Amino acid sequence: MVSFFRHKEVKRDTTYLPPVTLIITVHNEESRIKEKIKNTLELDYPRDRLQIIFASDASTDSTDDIVTSYADRGINLVRQPMRKGKESAQKYAIEQASGDIIVFTDVATMLEKDSIKNIVSNFADPSVGCVSSEDRFIDEHGNLSGEGFYVKYEMWLRSLESKVNSVVGLSGSFFAARKEICTDWPIDIPSDFNTLLNSIKLGFRGISDPLSIGIYKNIKNEKKEFMRKVRTITRGISALMANKELLNPMHYGIFSWQLISHKLMRWKVPFFMLTALFTSIYLALRSGFFRLVLLAELAFYALAGLGHRATSIHPIFKIPYYFVQANLAASYAWIKYFKGERFTTWTPSNR
Repeated sequence: MVSFFRHKEVKRDTTYLPPVTLIITVHNEESRIKEKIKNTLELDYPRDRLQIIFASDASTDSTDDIVTSYADRGINLVRQPMRKGKESAQKYAIEQASGDIIVFTDVATMLEKDSIKNIVSNFADPSVGCVSSEDRFIDEHGNLSGEGFYVKYEMWLRSLESKVNSVVGLSGSFFAARKEICTDWPIDIPSDFNTLLNSIKLGFRGISDPLSIGIYKNIKNEKKEFMRKVRTITRGISALMANKELLNPMHYGIFSWQLISHKLMRWKVPFFMLTALFTSIYLALRSGFFRLVLLAELAFYALAGLGHRATSIHPIFKIPYYFVQANLAASYAWIKYFKGERFTTWTPSNR
């Protein structure tokens, strides 16, 4: 609703071509690293202004050897000798970055030819501190997947957040930031969320760019996808709790409201869902209206169950499943957070 009354334009400039460092974090990616290198070399950005760094988190397969074999084509490898996680590898690469703008991506994400130009053009606006890409999930046939519909909704929300003030989250698979924002880089907090929070604290804002597209396939193993969500939310909660001052609207104005409503409250949705279900059960014993409400809730959960079990079903019917899965992951993430688990290291998803 606020977006109807408040619209902050982004003063992008497609002729703005600052020095850029592209950092791609890897760990044991020998099976698909060549595809990523090929995709990277096809990017349309002046080569004398683009530094390409593959940051290896102590890979133990042939990933590092494959990367170094492309050294004569401008591909650089930095390797941290001990495995400390994605953020640690990124920090290691940032120390060697020469660009004014740093772009982060991963091996599983394919970038369109103009992606770097598009995402960097937003930094011509001095108010912009970081930029998120838009995600596109595809299945093995290249079609928009069921989760892709759900992600499309998320991307729409980000576009509204950008118009109002700032996004409250970046796509970890493809985002960019001014170099000065990347100096505070804790290795136990997700780099995408930390980058956004740093931007706000330094007086910038974060935006989503619909022209910067990151394309990646759904994770084949649904159990691994579930645990990826748990890990992401657990680390997001940790980051928010480490930056609680940003929840104070007296200091951070509308962004605090956005952070509470679009992040914190959404992570608490599973508790609201559980409360709504038990309340509906209780009231259904006394009211015909609430019997209908309860039936609607049960029908939604039945669709979620169908979406989980059915192999051939229209993607739109998968949406209830992904919604329920995401909120189950959020509830599990709260348990992990209160147990003190933080997930510093990671194993790249098999997409």
